[in-house]
Amino acid sequence: MSHVSKISVALTPELAALISQAVEGGEYATSSEVIREALREWKLKRDLYSRQLEALRVDIGRGLADLAEGRLVSYDRGRILARGRKQFANRANSALPRSRKQT
Repeated sequence: MSHVSKISVALTPELAALISQAVEGGEYATSSEVIREALREWKLKRDLYSRQLEALRVDIGRGLADLAEGRLVSYDRGRILARGRKQFANRANSALPRSRKQT
């Protein structure tokens, strides 16, 4: 690392013990490595959440545009349930080994 910033972090005894165990167990050379990996994972999670949130905003925008333009489908509980059941059955059936698939 060309430039390193040092910060102080207060941890619960449980978290401190987890870090110590990871280092003592040989998974990491230092506690700093444990923290750096945890922060990298946290960043990935935040990035994923941000992308999912943006996709949701786009979907909501499309829905609002459809509503404004009058592109609506009447609510039909039976149709929605039937579609969901069919999708579930297709997924469940595709997860079975070939010999156990239902026809």
